[in-house]
Amino acid sequence: MKKITFPLILLVLTACGENKEVQPAEEATAVAVAENVTDSIQVDAITSATSKPNQVSFNGTMVIPPQRMATVSLTMGGVIKSTSLLPGEPVRQGSVLATLENPDFITLQQTYLDSHAQTEFLEAEYLRQQALSAEQAASQKKLQQSKADYLSMKSRVEAAAAQLKLLEVEPELLLKEGIQPFLQIKAPISGYVADVKMNVGKYMNVGDALCEIVDKSRTLLRLTTYEKDLADMKVGNPVQFRVNGMGKTVFKATLISIGQKVDEDTRSVEVYARVDTADNQFRPGMYVTARIMKEQASAEQ
Repeated sequence: MKKITFPLILLVLTACGENKEVQPAEEATAVAVAENVTDSIQVDAITSATSKPNQVSFNGTMVIPPQRMATVSLTMGGVIKSTSLLPGEPVRQGSVLATLENPDFITLQQTYLDSHAQTEFLEAEYLRQQALSAEQAASQKKLQQSKADYLSMKSRVEAAAAQLKLLEVEPELLLKEGIQPFLQIKAPISGYVADVKMNVGKYMNVGDALCEIVDKSRTLLRLTTYEKDLADMKVGNPVQFRVNGMGKTVFKATLISIGQKVDEDTRSVEVYARVDTADNQFRPGMYVTARIMKEQASAEQ
């Protein structure tokens, strides 16, 4: 009986030892699974909102809305007499960008001043003929002729004044200061000078672009998304983005427009977001990577 007892005891002890070795392995597996689950949940450092690990990022560029970008072009050709512009230089609306030399500009001013003077004379003559006609001291023919001359000269003055205003010359100022030898090219908006294409002595034709002015106060993001992502997008959704070359800094924007046409080749859709976090380093054309937050993420913030 003693010979049988010892092997049974050894067998039981061996089995217990094997169970003790398996238990730590199962615990390690459970810990690893828990760690994987924890790693799969990403927490936004800015908003503390959680997101799925496969959340889509969208690529795009910074752009300027059309009303914030101006191309300075000419409505009258001529030779650039002077300019001091440099690319990147800030300018204010109405400031002089360059001066233009053209004999036709002097002729236009002379036409306006002569017509204005003639109009005053013809108006006085027309009023005199009206008074004489009322007293039956003048013929109707002279009255009609006087009226026609006055109205004709008046329309000529108005046409010359309209042309001067197209050139950003105020007719009233011309009456006070007289003929100006050079046409001043003024900035239509405030912003930064870009793409300067003029220099002193260069002849510029009508419609030629002298430069561009960019107002960065209303920068937008133009992002490329896809039709499968449209269901999760709504105007007003917050957007978080990073700019190429500016490290890991996260900036904020707001979705303001979703394209209504899908590209047939790439199945992509363009969406636009208004940049809410301004930075002097922003430039049109910079590449960005953005994440459009869903409504659930917005509620958690």
